[in-house]
Amino acid sequence: MSHEKVETNVGLLAIFIILVISIGGLVEIVPLFFLKDTTEPVAGLKPYTALQLEGRDVYIREGCYVCHSQMIRPFRAETERYGHYSVAGEFVYDHPFQWGSKRTGPDLARVGGRYSDEWHRVHLMNPRDVVPESNMPGFPWLAENTIDASLTPKKMEVLRTLGVPYTDADIAGARAAVEGKTEMDALIAYLQGLGTTLGSRR
Repeated sequence: MSHEKVETNVGLLAIFIILVISIGGLVEIVPLFFLKDTTEPVAGLKPYTALQLEGRDVYIREGCYVCHSQMIRPFRAETERYGHYSVAGEFVYDHPFQWGSKRTGPDLARVGGRYSDEWHRVHLMNPRDVVPESNMPGFPWLAENTIDASLTPKKMEVLRTLGVPYTDADIAGARAAVEGKTEMDALIAYLQGLGTTLGSRR
């Protein structure tokens, strides 16, 4: 079959393009399902607590991932600034993961424990109070919005069907764990947990 015949027949060309992309995708993706490094959680990894889970939802809703990545690449410039490079086993309970690729702000993969809860609270209210050159917007409404505790157990049940090892006790106690908490409390809890499993290996 000549190149000319393929290149002048749009339907045939489309079929070949789809075929090549499908084979290439399978060759790259399928082997990853058989590598334990990409499917097994790292030692000590725990699923998000009920409050952290709600904070993660706030993080996604407010678009924090648009400016902050959560993936440290294995390069010296990255690991010296942010800490241990990211490994797939840290994110097996994330649905979806928040790696991102844009860094208007710093990477947050190892931000857990780096600052106090109060620092985060002030920073989220008005970032320039702690980082004068910051162009990050403030999120003061998070301190006023309370978490809808009735939804948290259901979220955990759904995540359990996806392989997150929540116990019946975790789900039963979820409502009480977030009752009366603000979205600010939840987001801070989420940020304080980021990267702490491998963060101690720096």
